[in-house]
Amino acid sequence: MKVLLVNGSPHRKGETYNALSLVETALNEKGVGTEWFWIGNKPVRGCVDCGKCSKTFRCVFLDDACNDLIEAILKSDGVVIGSPVYFAAPNGALCALLDRVFYAASTHGGLFKGKPAAAVASCMRSGANSTIDRINKYFSFSEMPIVSSNYWNMLFDTQSQMGTDEKGNKTMQTLGYNMVAILQK
Repeated sequence: MKVLLVNGSPHRKGETYNALSLVETALNEKGVGTEWFWIGNKPVRGCVDCGKCSKTFRCVFLDDACNDLIEAILKSDGVVIGSPVYFAAPNGALCALLDRVFYAASTHGGLFKGKPAAAVASCMRSGANSTIDRINKYFSFSEMPIVSSNYWNMLFDTQSQMGTDEKGNKTMQTLGYNMVAILQK
């Protein structure tokens, strides 16, 4: 089994990466492999509602990571999408990308139906719940079981907090274990 870890931050090895790495450790402890997908820091276009994806289940635009992410999700058994919190919301580039990914592959094709998924947010102090909620909506609309943890799936920015977020670390670990349990069923 393999879980795709999507780093929705423009920073490859920032706080979102740290949160996803904790989930990865838990997955690996239970024998589940991982693959990473970083959305990068290049411009991402939004959906223009051209409708061409209704036939191909892929986006007509080939100049960013959209179709690569669709393929990576299809090849995985589960997916965890992580985002930094910007103004109580996910990274805008991630949202633009996910709008197109889920519109093309899931709304039109139903390609992700039944695939377990989870959202993770890294934040300074607040806004994680609305970020997680936004990402979870992609999963809900796609008939993907949402994997939960023992608390909100967030990790506080340890660089700005001057310490370790022990509750967040445990939450990420539990999320990984719960993903394994769902995958094994």
